[in-house]
Order: sequence, then C-alpha cells, then structure tokens
Amino acid sequence: PVPKRAKPTYLAVDKENQIIGYVVPIFREFVTGFSNTEEARVRDTAAYMARRDLFTSGLEMERSEQISRRETMRESAERISLNKRIYEHGEHFKRINEDSLMHAPEFVIKPRSHTVWEKQCVRLHCTVSGWPDPRVVWYKNNVAIDPIGNAGKYKLESRYSVHSLEINRCDFDDTAQYHVSAMNSKGEQSAYASVVVKRFKGEIDESLPSPRLSEYGINFQTHIVDKFGVSFGREGETMSLGCTVIIYPTLHLYKPEVQWYRDDVLLSPSKWNHMHWSGDRATLTLTHLNKEDEGLYTLRVTTKSGYETYSAYVFVKDADAEVERAPGAPLDVRCLDANKDYIIVTWKQPAVDGGDSILGYFVDRCEVGTTHWIQCNDTPVKFARFPVTGLVEGRSYLFRVRAINKSGMSRPSRVSEPVAAMDPSDRARMRGTSAPWTGQIIVTEEEPAEGVVPGRPLELQVTEATKNYVVLSWNPPGEKGLEGVMYYVEKCVSGTDSWQRVNTEIPVKSPRFALFDLAEGKSYSFRVRCCNSAGVGEPSDPTEAITVGDKLDIPSAPSKVVPTRNTDTSVVVSWVASSEAKELVGYYIEGSIEGSNVWEPCNNKPVKATRFICHGLMTGEKYMFRVRAVNAAGLSQFSPESEAVEVKAAIGGGIPHASPAPPYGITVLECVCDSMVLAWKQPSFIGGADITGYFVDYREVTDGVPGKWHEANIKAISDRAYRVSDLKENRKYQFQVRAANMAGVGIPSLPSNTFLCEEWTIAVPGPPHDLQVREVRNDSLVLLWKPPVYQGRDPVNGFYIDIKEADAPEEVWRGVNNKATEKTFIKIKNLKEGERFVFRVRAQNKAGVGECSDVTEPVPALTKPGTKEIVVDVNDDGIISLNYEFCDLTPDSKFVWSKNYEEITDSSRLTIETKGNKSKAIFNTLEEEDIGIYSCLVTHTDGASSSYNLSEEELKRLLEVSHDHKFPIIPLKSELAVELLEKGKVRFWLQADKISANGKVDYIFNEKAVSQGEKYKMNFDKNTGVIEMIMESLTPADEGTFTFQLQDGKATNQSSLVLIGDVFKALQKESEFQKKEWVRKQGPHFIEYLGYEVTPECCVILKCKVGNVKKETSAHWYKDGREIKSDEHLGFTEGVLKLEIAQISKKDAGVYEVVLKDDRGKDTSTLNLTDQGFKDLMNEVFSFIANSSTALKITSTDQGIRLYTFVSYYNDLLQVTWHYKDSAIAFSDRIKSGVVGEQLWLQITEPTEKDMGKYAIEFNDGKGGLRRTVELSGQGETIIISIFESSLLATLIVCLGRARVAGGLPDVVTIQEGKALNLTCNISGDPVPEVTWLKNDREITSDDHCILKFASGKFASFIITGVNTSDSGKYSILVKNKYGTESGDFTVSVFIPDEAGGKKNKSGPNLVYAPCIVKLYVFTLKVTRETAFRRMM
Repeated sequence: PVPKRAKPTYLAVDKENQIIGYVVPIFREFVTGFSNTEEARVRDTAAYMARRDLFTSGLEMERSEQISRRETMRESAERISLNKRIYEHGEHFKRINEDSLMHAPEFVIKPRSHTVWEKQCVRLHCTVSGWPDPRVVWYKNNVAIDPIGNAGKYKLESRYSVHSLEINRCDFDDTAQYHVSAMNSKGEQSAYASVVVKRFKGEIDESLPSPRLSEYGINFQTHIVDKFGVSFGREGETMSLGCTVIIYPTLHLYKPEVQWYRDDVLLSPSKWNHMHWSGDRATLTLTHLNKEDEGLYTLRVTTKSGYETYSAYVFVKDADAEVERAPGAPLDVRCLDANKDYIIVTWKQPAVDGGDSILGYFVDRCEVGTTHWIQCNDTPVKFARFPVTGLVEGRSYLFRVRAINKSGMSRPSRVSEPVAAMDPSDRARMRGTSAPWTGQIIVTEEEPAEGVVPGRPLELQVTEATKNYVVLSWNPPGEKGLEGVMYYVEKCVSGTDSWQRVNTEIPVKSPRFALFDLAEGKSYSFRVRCCNSAGVGEPSDPTEAITVGDKLDIPSAPSKVVPTRNTDTSVVVSWVASSEAKELVGYYIEGSIEGSNVWEPCNNKPVKATRFICHGLMTGEKYMFRVRAVNAAGLSQFSPESEAVEVKAAIGGGIPHASPAPPYGITVLECVCDSMVLAWKQPSFIGGADITGYFVDYREVTDGVPGKWHEANIKAISDRAYRVSDLKENRKYQFQVRAANMAGVGIPSLPSNTFLCEEWTIAVPGPPHDLQVREVRNDSLVLLWKPPVYQGRDPVNGFYIDIKEADAPEEVWRGVNNKATEKTFIKIKNLKEGERFVFRVRAQNKAGVGECSDVTEPVPALTKPGTKEIVVDVNDDGIISLNYEFCDLTPDSKFVWSKNYEEITDSSRLTIETKGNKSKAIFNTLEEEDIGIYSCLVTHTDGASSSYNLSEEELKRLLEVSHDHKFPIIPLKSELAVELLEKGKVRFWLQADKISANGKVDYIFNEKAVSQGEKYKMNFDKNTGVIEMIMESLTPADEGTFTFQLQDGKATNQSSLVLIGDVFKALQKESEFQKKEWVRKQGPHFIEYLGYEVTPECCVILKCKVGNVKKETSAHWYKDGREIKSDEHLGFTEGVLKLEIAQISKKDAGVYEVVLKDDRGKDTSTLNLTDQGFKDLMNEVFSFIANSSTALKITSTDQGIRLYTFVSYYNDLLQVTWHYKDSAIAFSDRIKSGVVGEQLWLQITEPTEKDMGKYAIEFNDGKGGLRRTVELSGQGETIIISIFESSLLATLIVCLGRARVAGGLPDVVTIQEGKALNLTCNISGDPVPEVTWLKNDREITSDDHCILKFASGKFASFIITGVNTSDSGKYSILVKNKYGTESGDFTVSVFIPDEAGGKKNKSGPNLVYAPCIVKLYVFTLKVTRETAFRRMM
C-alpha cells in the first residue's frame, strides 16, 4: 500500500525554520496539452504509455506520475518568473518615460477647517503631489489672496510639496471660505476649508492666557535662535552644533520633531553622531570628526503647524600627517557588490596630496570582532575601486584605505560600515522574518532527487576593467539541480583557442570574480563553467575580447573659474563642468592669496555642483581659485587660475546672481510675407551676470483675442534682434522676450504691440536699432547703432542723428550732423554739462530718409567720478600698448576692446592682457592698417568706457617714440664743445644728462681711437656726466674731427666736433695767445687794459686795472710818445691807475700809453684817442651834456620870443640843431640862436602867426641824439594874445585848415636838355590835402622819368631825371581837402645848348622878375583874453 503522506505546506523554510520563499503546489491530476518542450513531452508520454502497458504495478505508476509532476512544476515556475520580469520591465519603462510620470495634481493632505479666537493666528496647510510641479494659488471667497497687497496679514510658504497659508492676528472679517487650487499641464484640483473667527463678549485682557485649546487647534510659532555658524574642525576632534528653539505657545512636555540633515541626507544616531533635545535646545555632537562629516548641516524642527529650518556649513581639515609631506587620508570608504567570497571596496581621493602626486592606495581589511588589520593588495592601486577576494563566507569585515606618495603613507581613512561575505539572497533573507519576493522559486520535495549537472551561466559580462584587475559578473544557470553550484573561470588570449582555468584549486561561490596579474595591453576573452557534486557543466558564451587597461579616463579639467564676492570672509566660486566626464565623483576647490603661490584646499570632500561657497578667507585679501575634477580613475588637471577677487561683502547681502529683468521696447525691423525681424532693448537689470541669450515667444491675435504662446527659438540667441519665421501672411501677432543668464531665465517681457505680418514695399530704409551710449563726459558722448535690417529699394548710404533735451517737447528735435555719416557711430560734442539728452537715428538711401529709430533712454552729460581715459604707452623695448584702468570692478566685469567700435576678435594685430583692474591692448606690429578709433568697455558697470583715436600723425609719432625706446639714445645736456684753459690748454668736453656707473666712452680722432697718454688726458665724471679730453697745445697735425662715442647698456650716443680751416687756425692762434698771456701774467700786468670813463661833470678819466704788482713796480704814462706822468712806487698789490682830463678839447686828442715794469718784467697798455677814437669819446661827453639839459622853455623879450634850455656843462665841440615843425631852422636876422654860459637859446624877433608850432632843440651825440621840444601855441597863450590882435586871430581861425600851396614854385623854369629838374613846394592844410600834378591840364602820374613825391604831408616834389624837349609845357599842382582847393602853376622850357646863343641874340630884353611883396595890414581890435582863446579853440 502507498504510505500516508504529510499535509503539504506552501512556505519554504531553511534548517533554522526561517522562511525563505514560496512553494509551488503539486497537482496530482494529469496535465494535458503540450508544454514548451513539446518533443520531450511526446517522448515521455509514449514511454509512459508503453510502461503502463508493460507494468501494471502501483510502484511504476507512482514513478511516472512523479516525473510528470516535476516537469509541470518547472514550467509553472518559469512562467511565473517570466511574467514577473515582464511586469518589472514594464514598470521600469514607465518610470523612465516622462509622459507616464506626468499626472494631474492630487491633494495628499487637504487643508482642515479651523475655529479660532479673535487676534489669534491660524495656518492652513496641505500637501500636493503632481508632475510637473503644480502651481498653487490660495483664494478667500473665490478672490485670489495677494500677500504683497496685504503686507503682514498673509504669509504664503511652499516647501517640499507642503503649501501653507498663515493668517496673522485674525479678526472677524477673516471668517470666510478658503480654497487652494493646484494646477499644472495635466489638470487642476481644488480643496476647501473654512475659518471661523469667534469674538469674546466684552473686553479681554491680552496679558491673560488664551483659552485652553487642544493641540490640534493651536497655531505653533517656531523660531530658531542662537544659531551655529559656519564651523571649522580637524580630523579626530569633537564638534557640537546647537540651536535654541523657541516654540510659542509653550506647552508643557510638548516635544517637536527634531531632525538633522547632512547634505540633505537624514542623520541617524550612531557612534559618530549623537543627538540631544533638552526641551529648548537641539544639539548634534560629532564625536570623532572625519572628512566624511564635512557638508551642509540642516536642523529641521517640525510641529503640527509646520516646520522651520536652519543650515550652515561644516568644514573638516586633515589631521596633521604622521610623515611630513604625506598625503591626506582617503574618505567615504564603502563596500559594493558583496558576495560569498568577494567584495568591491570604493573610496574618494583626498584633496591634499602633500605636495607630491599620490602613487596609489592600499586597502586593509579587518574581521569584525578582531583588531587585526590585513593589507589586501601588495602594490598600490591608483583606481579608487578595488575588489577584495579570499573572504570567508558568512563573516563580516571592516575596510579602510591609506594613500601613499614618495614622502610616505597617509593616515588611514575612517573604517567602512561592516559588511558580511554572503550570497545576496541570504542577506535579503536575514533582514526580516517575512517572505519578500526574491526573484527565485524554491521547490521543496518530499524525497531526495537525483543529482543534476548544472547548466550554462547566463549573461556573462565584464563589469569593470582596469590595468590592475578585471571583474566578471554573471547570473546563475537556470538548471542547477537541488544543491548549490560553484564556478570555474577560464581565460583565453585573443587570437588563440587555448582556454586556461584561472581558479584551478578552489571554485568560487559568488557569481562575481576578479582576475589579477593580467598583462597590460593584451586582449582576453573569458568564460565560466558551473559545477556541483554531479559534475562540471558546459561553459558559458565567451565575452567579447577586452584589452587590459583603464577603461575609465581621468576627467578633463574644469574651466572658466569665476569668483564672486559673498561676505567679508567668503567667496562664491563657480566654474564650467568638465566635458564628457564619466562617473564623476565631484570637484575640489583650492584658493591662494594673490602673489603667495601657496594653495590651500577650500573643501576636503568633493562637491558635485559647479558652484561652491569658500569660507574662512581673510577680509581684504585678494584670492585666486582653481578647481579640479575627481572620479575613480583619479584627479584631473587644475583648471586655469581665476582672476583675483577681493574678499569683502557683496552688494545685496551676499546673493551674487539673479535672473535678469524682462527686456522691453520690442519693435519690428523688417517684415516679409512669412517672417518678421524683431528688436528689443536690454533689461535694465541683468542680475549681476552676463546675459547668455534671449528667448522669443509669439502668439497669433485673432479678432483682438490672443492665442497660445509658442516658442520661436529653442536655443538661446545672443543678439538683440531675431527673425521669427513660419508666420502666416496677413495675420496679426504679438511677441514677448525673456533674457537668461547663469542664474536662470528671467520672466518674459510684456506682450508687444500687435503687428501685422505683411511684406514691406516702401522705398526708404527701415529704422536703425540697438542704440547704445558710450563714453559719457561733461560735454560729449559716443552714440552707436546698428543699420536697419530693411534696406528699402536701394542700399543705405548714410545716417542722420537727432538730439533733444529729455524734458523738451517733440518739436525741438534738432540734427547733430548736416551731412549724412556712413559710419555707425558718432561722437557728439558741445553738450551742456548736467543736462539730460535723448537721441534717435534715421537711415537714408537714394529714395530718401527712413523711419526714426527708437529713442534712447535719457542720458545725463556728466563725467562719473573716477573716470579714466585710455593711455598710450611705449615700454623700453619699443612695444606700443593702449592701457585702461577701472577701479570699481565687479566680480563679473570684463574689459572688451574694440576697433572702430567693433569688438576685436582677431589677435593677429593686437594682444589683449588683463590683470586685476587694468587691461592692456598690445600692438604686435604697428602699421598703417592699425589706424582707427580704439575703445575699451567694462561690462557690469555703469557704462565705464573710453576711446583713443590712432590717427596717421599719431601713428608716425608713436613709431618715432618706439624707435627711440627700442634704440635708446643717451640724452646730452650739451654737445661736444671746445674751450681754452690756462696756459693755452685745449679742452674738449660734453655733458650727458643721465648715465649709469656702467657707462663707457670711446674717444675718436679722424676715425681712429685715441687713449690716455702724454698728449691726451681723459676724465669721465659719472656723477655729473661730464666727459672731457685735454690737450696741452694744438699742432697742424691736430686738424680734423673729434668724436666722443657713449654707451650705457643698450643706449648709445655720440657727438662730434669738426676743427678744420679757419676755425682750427683761429683756435690754434687763440691757444698760443692764451699761453703767452699766462707767461705775461707771471709779472706785473694789466687785468683790464687802458680805457676811459666820463664823469657826470663831463671830466674824462683814463684808467686801467693792474695786478701782480709790488712796491718796486712803477707805472709810466705817455701821450704820443712823450711821458706825461710817472708813478715810481705803487703801494698796493692790485689796483686801478687813473689819469684825469678836465675840460677836454681837440688838443687832448692823441695816443695814450701806460707801461708797468719791475725786475720780473713789464707790460704795456695803449689807448688811441685820435680820429674815430676821439670822436667816440666826445660823443659820450655830448651824451652826458644832452642828458643834463633842462626842458625847453619860452619867455618873452622886448624884441620878441626866446626859447631856451640849460645844460650842466657846455663844450665848444657840441653840435646843436634847432627845429621848427620837424625841419631845421634857417637862421636870419629875425631868428637867431646862441649860447650864454650854460644857456642855449633861440630868439624870434617880431613873431607872426606863421611862427606858431612845435620847436625842438636836438643834441647830436653820434648815436641818436636827444631832443627837447616845446609847443608855441596853447603854452604861450599869454604871449600870443599880447602880440596878435583879434582881427588877425579871426583870419587865422578861418584859414587854418584850408588846403594851400604855401610857396616854393617859380613861374617859369628854363632848363638845358639832359639836365635834371627838381622842384619842391610847401603844402599845408588840415586834414592833409590830396595832391595832383597836371601837364597841359592833363593829370600825370609818377614813373621812372617823372618822379612825383609827397612827403610828411607838407612837401610836394616834382623831379624829371633827364629833361628833353617833350617835357616843355605848362605844369600845375592841385591841392584839395574838405575846406577848399588851391593850385599853383609854372612853365617849363627846355633848350638845346647850340641854339641857346642864337636865340639869345634874337630875343628881346631880359625879363627880370621881381618878387611880389604883399603887406598885411593889421587892424587892432579890443577883445578880451577869453574871447580870443575861445575863438582859437
């Protein structure tokens, strides 16, 4: 009989009765139909039928049934496994499919209704899920709540999908229905709650406690005070972080939920982290600091009313190295992919390498429960990942890592968490007593089965490959029998068929294996076999050939490191991430004080972001920063060093960047049938960082109703003009623009005006755009613009610029330029300082002037404080550069150089260098093509800019200066000169303006160098720069060119002096003379030779100055060879010898001589006072006499009038001339002159009106003379009135100004042919008359034959140089002024000498012309003195 069977169970348990899986029930019913292995089933069924027919015993029947059940269970297990994999695969793709993730908002927690007392606060909060993140709006009685419009009343918060509305100090009006709306692209959901505000009856004392409410009705207010700041620690130290938490209202024994986070990861209590809550203070104690503890720590305090958070950064530095210059300890040691005998250990490289590159790392292991550490690798590995093998299954291990460089070993890292070496399924089973899904079906049987050889391992692959090891992984086979399997690994060198077993002794239990000792650079293939007690199975499919080497590359260096001011002790550093970096761990940042070249790590734990705040910096110092990336393969190269930034607080509380404000001023520049070109203005606020681009949106407007916005560009555009394409003709559109910078994309601009999309056909050009103002000064600025996009019918050929005051009306626009300019920039001058101006530009073509551009913003004409201009500089090597300095730079400021206001991008002509707040544009080779206007603009400032005009003249000047600097010349104060010294020595010398102690001089004569010797004596005083060469005398052989050649480093110069011909002879003669003079001066000699001096008393003193005399020296005076005076004994060593001549006269003329002599020799000095010498002496005497004369005076005598002057001394040789009206007076019996003592006088007897005028006496001293003048008119008024009667005065007044011929012309002039005729007559009149000469009543003009002159307005001359018969005739002179006209006539008769005698005999008696005497009778009238004077005036 068949034995009784036990009741089957559906749970699988192990030896310790631990549930490890589910059991598939066995069905005894015969399973019909074909399985997937159809042929095997048919074969087994046929065998079964045959066996049933042959054997009818119950035992055979049982055996066949058992085999059938086994096949059925296997198929069921495979089907279940396949369905699970299909389900998991589908779920996986659902998670990575973005569309499947998107769903409408859903309220996880809805807001609750509240009833509160008046003056209390209430908070409504809810939790909303949805993707994309929904936008949440709160409403009160269906009206959106505006927290800004009701400042202090409402407070809205949204954190971690938790949204809250707080109503402060509720009053009765706050009773309402509130609802919150959450909306995204998938839909909208709303939730409602009511708030009821109750009011006490009567007054309530606010100092009394509020009515007792349950916890759920209390609105908690949480405040975190006494906060911990940014903290710094060192490995091995203990650090405590704490904050005081104030919760209002205070409830006894109420404990909020206090949580601590590090880098947004929740911390749990452990041996490294101790957390404590004392009722009002939360404390986190880090018992043993390691670099793993570095990060951003956040305290979160949660109550029923919400939560409050506070965060600060903790920095942990390396402990002091045990060996000097050893690297820092690795960090973050973790265990991955643990299996039965195999664990992968990973870590992160330290930031500090000790100054030498890290050679590699050693991994140590320690079995839990022991203190014995075993080194796992014999040679250091550079890869930050290492497979540890040879572990004992079921035991737990700890791991640590040490770094090594050539100086020594680092401290060990913090130990890893303990990990057990066991199968992952066993580890999962040990985590709990429930039966989780493990992905395996465990089949239990009631009786042992036969041993089955396992099948092939599945999905063999190389999961990791380095030059030190290769890691293989695979999945267990599908057919492995009822017992566990182990594995053998085989390898094969590519190109061969020889497979070699790697683990020959002990098979591995884990489906992981690490192969070491492979030849680097060779290619291998691998395969795996399974084995158990039944035997070794078939090998798996081999892997693809893989070459041994590091498959993970070291990341590239980051770039564009930009430091930004944050606080007084911190700087925000941002950078561009490494390109194509795989498995990036993070970045290390280092900082250095400018100029120190000492770099210190800013973080000791890698950060994954591309922005980091470096704390602990010194205020006021300038720091530079660099960054490098790190992955498991190693550390990258350092990025380029950043610009230096001064550590000080940034404007805006340390927030360095924000998204820009919206652009504005959207206009259309061109329109065709299906596109429009837009332009807009840059945002007024760019967020502190460069604008990286713009995004344009458009929407169609139909019947005034705008449609949905569409993106015009997906990729940001850098220009402020863009063509929007794919529009529809004759449709209306609106546009909006958003600006973006490194902080993000700003909000869009306001929608533009509505524009019609139709093709422009106008002939004139469209408006210019993008107007910019640069270089604003008190009286000028520069305006830039871009030409219109729409050209019109013809190309644009010029621009007009208009200007007006900002506050002026539109009618006062005026033009800046009368003639169109072809350039797209202009400098506008003559602005009024402090006035605000606006500008616009118009373009023109042949058809006319187009539409105006948009008006600029108002610009005040003011030079900002600290403004500097571009300075041109030429260095010592002749390199020309333009330099610009700006002091108030922002961290994001850049210097942008332009030529003709177009940014310079070609470095072939200019090299730009920028350091700190100075920028330099260096000309590589300055040539004519470099002529232009160079400007420099500083970004992220208030428009700091300057320009420099490199004109053709400036180019020539700079090239000359460059040449002088490149080939410098030693400046000279004086060129090479020659002078004579004592004894007739000749000194050649020059003086250099500046020369160093290393300067040297070469002396050249006639192109041959001369040196120190008897003939030449050289001296070079480097302090004064005086260089000299002295010669004792000159000989004819010394005639030629002398040159001094100077050299001082790179600077040179030379100066030459040519001494030839008369110049050399004169110098030689003077040298010989000086030599003789020196000999002469050895005895008594004349220091000053004999000369004369005239005293004020007009005495003449002959004197000379003598020297080197003694008592025995004698002096002898001679005149014309006759001794006139002798001084035998001179009682002085140096003095003056004198000879006085009083009352000098002609007899004193002669040659005077003085002879000095004693026993040492004699010297002679001679003075010639004859001829010209005597004349010069007398002229000097006359000069003294003239200067002593008194003013000329007038006095009356009984005969008439006397003019006189007195002199201090009169000499008979004095020459005096009297003048009347600037003409010498011809003396007569009526007019006489004379001398009485020292009085010189002029007597006028019986004066008439003709004697009135200016008189002068002139003293002749041979130089220019001296005149004394007097006017005989108003000064002699008394005398004149006494002489002239009133009738004569009346006649004189009438005739005074009339033009007259005063006389001097004859009636008839008879002259011989060939003779010269010269006639002169006097002319008078005031104003001066006009003079005309006539011949035979016809006007004649002056020529070479007939010369006509009119001198001094008084004398008219008629000159015929050589008369002939044609000159005979009647001549007249005509004088005319405004008072009248008068003429004079005379006749000229020319005769030939041969005919003169005959004609004389035939002629009648001689005609004798007697002068015509006209007497003027004077009638005496009695008039008063006043009347006469008044009539004269």
